[in-house]
Amino acid sequence: MGFLDNLKAKLEPAKEKVGDLAQQHGGKIGQGLDKAARTVDEKTKGKYSDKIDTGTRKAKEAVDKLGQKDDGTPGTPGTQGGPGASGTHGTPGAPGTQNGPGTPGSTPPPPPPAP
Repeated sequence: MGFLDNLKAKLEPAKEKVGDLAQQHGGKIGQGLDKAARTVDEKTKGKYSDKIDTGTRKAKEAVDKLGQKDDGTPGTPGTQGGPGASGTHGTPGAPGTQNGPGTPGSTPPPPPPAP
């Protein structure tokens, strides 16, 4: 077994743990990303909105990908990870549009997982 094979074998449990956390907390992670994006966009007075939007979208896609099972199917019900999951919470970077009540196209966050 080569060095990279050893490294991959040792990192596999960590990858599984991160995937499990992404499945369980994908909604909360997405909300945190949206909040951070809004804050940064406000502080920069919209100067970097397009870059913030792109970065937020890519980060959400990465979380969604981590939360998927190996066969590409979404994780447990109630978590993000299926087709169209990223970008469904409003327009990233636009203050006041993410998860706001009455905002067209917004969806409420998923319920927390049962204990």
